[in-house]
Amino acid sequence: MAGRRGARSGRGWDAAPPRAARRTSDEQPPGESVGDGTERGNVPHRRRRGSPGGIPATPQQSEPERAREICLRQLAGRPRTRAELAKALAAKGISAEVIAEVLDRYDEVGIIDDAAFARAWVSSRHQGRGLARRALANELRQRGVDAEVAGEALETLDDDEEAATARVLVDRKLRTATGTPEAVFRRLVGMLARKGYPAGVAIRTVKDALAARDAEAAEFADQIDADALADEASP
Repeated sequence: MAGRRGARSGRGWDAAPPRAARRTSDEQPPGESVGDGTERGNVPHRRRRGSPGGIPATPQQSEPERAREICLRQLAGRPRTRAELAKALAAKGISAEVIAEVLDRYDEVGIIDDAAFARAWVSSRHQGRGLARRALANELRQRGVDAEVAGEALETLDDDEEAATARVLVDRKLRTATGTPEAVFRRLVGMLARKGYPAGVAIRTVKDALAARDAEAAEFADQIDADALADEASP
């Protein structure tokens, strides 16, 4: 018996090593199989189909939803005309039917209002930049404002206000102007012309401002025939 016991414990009879006890899923290191290999760690062997990471996919936006989002982004910067919004939507591939539908609704609720836009534009650009009606009309046309709507907004700016603004602009420039009276005269008339003032208004305004500047400028201004120069400058 002793020999048999010794055989069991010696090198002559090596029994198969005992099987390791099955570990539970709580004890299983990530990436190893548990049981029949249907799971690895806490990840099912067969994943459900879906978006990466198991996050539910966001439903695709409809075309009207995209159009409204584009409009809101455009309007966040400054007010826009209907034509400006339509152009932005078309550039993003929105169909003409959806553009009309969305913008009609915005018209109804007052989100876009070309008449209000035009009035605010005239007031802001005249006071801030000193632009005259001709320049303002051109800017409104570029933004797609209807000619009749633009005309009504421009009527809020009268001749007296336009002339007063022109004089303020000229007096401001005269404070730092250098050169001969003739050179200064030409520069200031050109400045007013670029801001949309008619030739007659520009020439008379600069002539009067020079006459009040100093003796040399007044002598030059006295030689200016404002009406003749205005006729020459008119198309």
